Amino acid sequence: MKKRRLGNSDLFVTELGLGCMSIGTEEKTAREIIEAALDEGINYFDTADLYDFGENESLVGKALKNVREQVVIATKVGNRWNADKSSWTWEPSKPYIKEAVKNSLKRLGTDYIDLYQLHGGTINDPIDETIEAFEELKAEGYIRYYGISSIRPNVIREYVKKSNIVSVMMQYSILDRRPEEEALPLLAEHGISVVTRGPLAKGLLSDKLLEKASEKGYLDYSFEELSKVLPLLKEKTAAARSFTEAALQYNLAAPAVASVITGASSVEQIRSNAAAVRSNPLTEEQAALIKEWTKANVYQEHR
Repeated sequence: MKKRRLGNSDLFVTELGLGCMSIGTEEKTAREIIEAALDEGINYFDTADLYDFGENESLVGKALKNVREQVVIATKVGNRWNADKSSWTWEPSKPYIKEAVKNSLKRLGTDYIDLYQLHGGTINDPIDETIEAFEELKAEGYIRYYGISSIRPNVIREYVKKSNIVSVMMQYSILDRRPEEEALPLLAEHGISVVTRGPLAKGLLSDKLLEKASEKGYLDYSFEELSKVLPLLKEKTAAARSFTEAALQYNLAAPAVASVITGASSVEQIRSNAAAVRSNPLTEEQAALIKEWTKANVYQEHR
């Protein structure tokens, strides 16, 4: 599987990464999914301390222990579970980040984290303090690089201006084109990579189409609009391929995108997504049609 450089780092990540949140809590099944990803050539594994109260990190660490030097492990920080684990609070402070990283390292069973990401962010955060925490962790050798997970333009701009982030994880798909107006061009200009999540829009951009649709619709799309747009897109852009292929290739066509992150709850999903990423890129005509028939979905808030 092809690899792309993550920002200005020396990390080269596969065009498809595994979002580990969906691998479950049963160790045998989780290991089978991760091993299938490795068999497909995937080297990029994304988790978070929030997932399953940290158990996800533990499962990922165990499954990758024997190939640690050959893979890129990314995890996230910033959401702190309360005492009874019924909810969490947002905590981007320096003391918390420097405490949390040690817990993640222990669960992952590793001496370092390749990519440590802030799991969210608001313009009211103590951003300078947060950046200082990541820079110190990098200098101390606990992490190799850091990034953020955000789709908020004002937050992204602050980190582009003030920090040494190498990546931004954000939701992006044919049905969610918000990043195209500002985020993707800005990050491409500064040599910062985008890692996309939600590229299949909760399964709407797979061959199951409306089987995955809610009566409430999706983002700015009503159910009625989805009923018209999805079959049309599939007909025009995926006539000789799966709709999943068209959807993932749409993301990979954006110059700033380094990798698309998809979840998987089965080995079959991993193999299907890997085949989709290995398929032929979209033609310029297909990409233009997608843009013509879909909404930009630009948020006016948080600008």
